[in-house]
Amino acid sequence: MSLPAEFHDIAKRVNNWGRWGADDEIGTLNLITDEVVRAAAAGVTSGRRVPLALPLKEDGVQAGMIPGRINPLHTMVQINQEIFGPGTVACSDDAVTMGLQAATHWDALTHVSHSGKIYNGRPADTITPHTRAQYSGIEKAGPIVSRGVLLDVARAKGLDRLPGNHAVTPEDLAEAEEFGRVTVRAGDIVLVRTGQIQVYLAGDKHGYGFPSPGLSVRTPEWFHARDVAAVANDTLTFEIFPPEIENLWLPVHALDLVEMGMHQGQNWNLEALSAACADEQQHTFLLSAMPEPFVGGTGTPVAPVAIL
Repeated sequence: MSLPAEFHDIAKRVNNWGRWGADDEIGTLNLITDEVVRAAAAGVTSGRRVPLALPLKEDGVQAGMIPGRINPLHTMVQINQEIFGPGTVACSDDAVTMGLQAATHWDALTHVSHSGKIYNGRPADTITPHTRAQYSGIEKAGPIVSRGVLLDVARAKGLDRLPGNHAVTPEDLAEAEEFGRVTVRAGDIVLVRTGQIQVYLAGDKHGYGFPSPGLSVRTPEWFHARDVAAVANDTLTFEIFPPEIENLWLPVHALDLVEMGMHQGQNWNLEALSAACADEQQHTFLLSAMPEPFVGGTGTPVAPVAIL
């Protein structure tokens, strides 16, 4: 089934192909300039640090919906082994096998494609089993540090958690912007809180994934108009799931990653940050969210920290 005209109309309006040159591989991360980072650092007031990552564990958020995206399988490969002989210092090492998008993560721009293309008009078949993502692999993103903005959509509506059928609209984002007394500006990393992560934290990972509130297909235009550098939220699917347009699966992924070249983050735990921002009466912070540089990776685990 081909993508509908509505999708292609939005795609034309948010498309950034060629904006930073034909060779560009990082998209809207170009908007995080030295000046943006200096301003973000200058906004730190209390120094309060809030971690935003879920623990990496075998009983993690993945419930088998996406084949191969497994929770971490953590094994010990040596335990107190005196590898240089008896009486020498003993070492313990471990290894892990996991999906790179298993828990709190960034999606690389190559995570999805549509119509045979990835970001900047490159062919989707440049992703292969041997070369992995030849272009726009997650290692190309570099350091992701900028001003973070929490748009606490749930709290702005006086709710602990949005209902599972709630598509977060541009109007919701503007309402949360006003609630937080903040204006989203170029180079910001926007964190959208729905409260959905509470379902997983309560032990229901199936209910966490479905049904789930998430971003509406209308939101990419809002982010594009404000020159947002990246967006993350506290859901498994990022966008509303099941989709708001019948049989149009992952349209927000395609618009953000392919058309706009904007990295997405999922499974971010924004609960402590929501409370901290309410306490401090401050919804902006310095955000450090360094991707692990897996060469050719279409995503990466991340352990973000917000510094207020």
